Formats: sequence, C-alpha cells, structure tokens
Amino acid sequence: MKLAISGKGGVGKTTFSAMLIRALNAQGKKVLAIDADPDANLAAAVGVPDADKVVPISEMKDMIFERTEAKPGTIGGFFKLNPKVDDLPDSLSVKFENIKLMRLGGVKKGGAGCICPESTLLKALVTHIVLARNEVVVMDMEAGIEHLGRGTAKAVDKLIVVVEPGRRSIDTAEHIRKLASEIRLEAIAVVGNKIRSEKDEAFLRKYLPDFEFLGFLPYDDALIEADLNGLSPYDVTSSAGTRVEEMIEKIV
Repeated sequence: MKLAISGKGGVGKTTFSAMLIRALNAQGKKVLAIDADPDANLAAAVGVPDADKVVPISEMKDMIFERTEAKPGTIGGFFKLNPKVDDLPDSLSVKFENIKLMRLGGVKKGGAGCICPESTLLKALVTHIVLARNEVVVMDMEAGIEHLGRGTAKAVDKLIVVVEPGRRSIDTAEHIRKLASEIRLEAIAVVGNKIRSEKDEAFLRKYLPDFEFLGFLPYDDALIEADLNGLSPYDVTSSAGTRVEEMIEKIV
C-alpha cells in the first residue's frame, strides 16, 4: 500500500501522516515513512527519539557525490541520471518499532526548476520506494506533489489531501487534484481536519462535492498540546486515533 499525503501548510497534514503511520505500526505492519516536506518534521510527530538529529538526504553531500558523480549544489554538467538508490531506505532510515523513516529535505532551486544531483537522486529514490518496496509506504508531501512523476503515480494507491474548513484550503485541494491529473493520478481522497461542528463538515462537503471523503478529524486541544510539548499526537488521548483507524479500514 503506497499512500501520499498532501495539503496546504498548517492544515495538520503532518499530524495526520504521523497518526496514520503510528496506527499502521500498531496493526503490526512494516511502514516506510517518507518526510518529503522540507517545512515539516515528520520524525518528531511520529515520536522518533532525537528527531532533530535526523539528517535530510539532500544534505548528505558525500553520499550524493558518490552516487551521482557530481558535486551537490551544481546545476548542469554531467552526472548519473539513474544513481543506485535501492539500498538507501534500509541504510539511511531511522528505526522506531516497525517504522523506518527517511527525511528527504529540500533542494535549493535556481529559476523555475532544478536539474541537479540532489533532485535527481531524490527523484530516483522516491521512484524506487513507490515501485519496488514491499512495505506500507506513507509519504508526507509538500503542498504539491512534485516528488511524484508520471511513472510513479500509477503505483500510488491513494493521494490523500488534508483540508480544513476554509477557502484557501479548498483552493489548494483543487490545485493538487489538477497537478495529480497531469500525471494521471486519479485515486484521490480527502480528510477533513480541525472540524468543530457538523457545520464545518457540511462546508467541506459543499465546496468539495466531487471528492471522496475518507473521514473527519476533530479540532482537539490535546493534539495542539502534543505539538507544543514535543509529543506524538498518537500518544495523547483523542478520538482522532479511532477516526484514523476507521480511515485505514476504508483504504484497505
């Protein structure tokens, strides 16, 4: 099962990703968790000890040079477009119970895009993870889906967009669906987060009528406190945990 999680910054995308990962782990499944959002810290949300010490792959300059035969930070020139990456999920991930976690990190772009050793290696790594790994894969993406290509999109079982009651969140969901359609990724579902009442739920259903809804998570002070105290949202008492387990049943 390969799942990609996206959504506007601040909607609780990483909180949901972490709870999904931990719930799958609690079911005894082996999970490969990929932090593909440079602005998030999935390791801390999952509850990985010393999460701040997890080094992003994009900052492992010696390894990138070894695999691509080009110096990180360079643009253009000659380097391997198909670097060896099949051993990286096992050798470079941090382990927590049944979970392996990798932090991809960001690539500093020049102009509109980046043809550079770092981005080439990350793209090859994501392709391998989606197409060749046999664990459950959960990818916490940026507000877009730029790590996914047309070839990998076919193997993603579900792109889950986390939304909150608000126009900007809805606009982002529509934008993500447009990007997904361009790479023929049609299996898209929505999770409503920070729901305070039936009115919030109705608002999302009204303005996202063509989306499949996996479910809704409540606005819960316990989840906010967990983040402030450096705890995993999965480790606090909240009805959100049960809701996530119900969503897993729908996905399976």
